[in-house]
Amino acid sequence: MTAAFAPIPFTGAPFQKSEYERRQKEVLEAVARADLDALVVTAHGHLRYLTGYDGMGAYFMPFPLILVPGRAPTYVVREFELNGVRAESCIDEIIAYAEQPDFANVCADALRRLGLASRRVGFELGCWNLAPADVSALQARLPDMKIADASRLVPSVMAVKNELEIKAIRDAMAMTDMAVLAFQRALRDGVTEAEMAATIQGKVREAGGDEVRLVSIGFGDRTKLPHTKLTRHPIRNNEPAMVEVGGTKQGYVGPLVRSAVLGRHSETESLHALAEEALEAAIAAISPGVTAGEVDAAARKVVERSGRPRALNHRVGYQTGAPWNERGNMSLEPGAIDVLEAGMTVHMPVILLGEGGYMSGCSETVLVTERGNEILSRTPHTLYRA
Repeated sequence: MTAAFAPIPFTGAPFQKSEYERRQKEVLEAVARADLDALVVTAHGHLRYLTGYDGMGAYFMPFPLILVPGRAPTYVVREFELNGVRAESCIDEIIAYAEQPDFANVCADALRRLGLASRRVGFELGCWNLAPADVSALQARLPDMKIADASRLVPSVMAVKNELEIKAIRDAMAMTDMAVLAFQRALRDGVTEAEMAATIQGKVREAGGDEVRLVSIGFGDRTKLPHTKLTRHPIRNNEPAMVEVGGTKQGYVGPLVRSAVLGRHSETESLHALAEEALEAAIAAISPGVTAGEVDAAARKVVERSGRPRALNHRVGYQTGAPWNERGNMSLEPGAIDVLEAGMTVHMPVILLGEGGYMSGCSETVLVTERGNEILSRTPHTLYRA
């Protein structure tokens, strides 16, 4: 049981406790539908969704949240991070362990006390932050516990957003649009990737926004990389540029990919024109009742008709919101059977690979609505020419 403690400045879960209780209730309903007796949540994005805690301290040890019908949620965390979990989460029942060798014993004891030693328990076996060794150690201590894969359970609940979440994503996207505008206005001969990143962050802060997540900024030949580290590499005339960025609000993100050329660059211009057409086809396909695979196919057909089918060598998009992306969440990929519903948000980065190795493309974060869809960015996805 967590003891009372004085509030720490600038801490607390992003939403009211009642919002997390609603989410936990919906997840437990999904647990019942899956014929499970309990769920052990370990993916960082899923933990934040259910508790408010961002998982910052769980970067190398599991922090399982145990959800059992009729019981208060139990959080098993590393002792060093205890105050952080108390301050940032909405969970009252917190059990601590010292270091990795202690994890299995402490977690197994918690599962046993919750009456799960011989029950069917779901684990996020296909997600990050849970190692096979962790599962094996728990199974060795609880040999009668039946472990089932529940990797898609929390994402199925997270996928449909309520108005609180949609507002957070809209606010995040407003910051993303500020970041893209800063990127475009600062694009000039000689500016480096690192200087561009500083400019973007500075302009967003000046406008009163939170910091943005810069996944990638690439100039010139470095647009041949799918993701880049920030370097002192400058852009020169007649070279391409690409940025992937997301504003954040209350843990929610508004992802966006935008491309530009300084002068002219024929391969980038050709690729981007095709990416725009494919992205627009995917957006047009989005409405309630459509499958994720059908959205992927709409974009893929455009690329295949162009005679350059190998230009699109990845999925068309994925479920987004909080977090940006998480393994186990809905994926817009060939053959995917997940059905889109109103309230879902998806990010679709259509980035194409050219024969010369350059990559270029654009994306949109799209809200599925009752009548179709809504693009959340106000920044055109056309190629910016500086």
